[in-house]
Amino acid sequence: MKAFPAWLVFTVLRVLMFVVPFVLLLVLGFEGWLAALLSAVISLCLSYIFLRKPRESVARGLYEVRHRDKEPVHPDAESEDAAVDRASAAADPRTDDRTGQS
Repeated sequence: MKAFPAWLVFTVLRVLMFVVPFVLLLVLGFEGWLAALLSAVISLCLSYIFLRKPRESVARGLYEVRHRDKEPVHPDAESEDAAVDRASAAADPRTDDRTGQS
């Protein structure tokens, strides 16, 4: 059996968490706009509490797709590279400081 994509599972669960309270509130006699508003708040709370793992897997998948081409960069890597470049430029008097070329 093939597993469903994480985004599809998360979306279906979110829709169900909206539709079920919406229908129940309509059956109880609430106005349509009020039932929709309350259902949105209820579904937001329920999904925040109960859908942590699917939400994190969707977020992880989106991050991986978005950053597929980029190599992860350590926060200090750029400053360390700049320090090494400055040190090597200072050690080599033939290097032109403005262009970094000999």
